[in-house]
Amino acid sequence: MMDYALAIITAALLLAGAFFALVAAIGVVRLPDLYTRMHAASKAGTVGSGLLLLAAGFYSGELAVFARAFAGFLFFILTAPVSAHLLAKASHKTGHFPAPMSIRDDMRMRRGEGYSEF
Repeated sequence: MMDYALAIITAALLLAGAFFALVAAIGVVRLPDLYTRMHAASKAGTVGSGLLLLAAGFYSGELAVFARAFAGFLFFILTAPVSAHLLAKASHKTGHFPAPMSIRDDMRMRRGEGYSEF
């Protein structure tokens, strides 16, 4: 009975992780500019890879392996948003601005350039 419950938990984590990884991949391909693509990759990709890592930890059945997988999950959750923010800030400073369909560009407003559409 316990093996069946472990298999159900592992399968659910694998399916959820694969779904989030698929959403991240579709977002990277379909979204219009660097910032929205980075958002898809950092949010959905982080959750997807974290869930897949947790599934591997659960499936191993060993506490040491699960602890390492959980530590990796925490590392993903803590570092991906920070790195995405720093990459977005650096790309904006180098001149890669959001797509014209974007409504707001707060970084440009701080520099006093205003909105080009309004």
